[in-house]
Amino acid sequence: MPLFEVETESHIIITWASDGDSASTVVQEAYPNETITRLTKRPRDTWVISKSALGIRGGETEDPCNTARECLSKAAGDKVHAIRLYMQQTGTDLEDARKAIESNMVMGW
Repeated sequence: MPLFEVETESHIIITWASDGDSASTVVQEAYPNETITRLTKRPRDTWVISKSALGIRGGETEDPCNTARECLSKAAGDKVHAIRLYMQQTGTDLEDARKAIESNMVMGW
């Protein structure tokens, strides 16, 4: 089954669907108040996210995902508090901390 990337005003959804109409249906059911702004059939059946796009640099001694999940846990899922904790623990700036926390919130910390 093909993999589709569907973008709305607030989300980018990655889903398997038999065709573009089915992918649109999945998104409309999950986010009925959002308009689809872009729908792309991915050329392969996998999805890759660049660590550099998330502000994660290679060779770091501590896994930033583990740190982000730990901060989310300590903050009981409060994103703003988790970002502050992440900045405090890692010394990163606000934007990099936000990317790390938000990407891990999506993964279901």
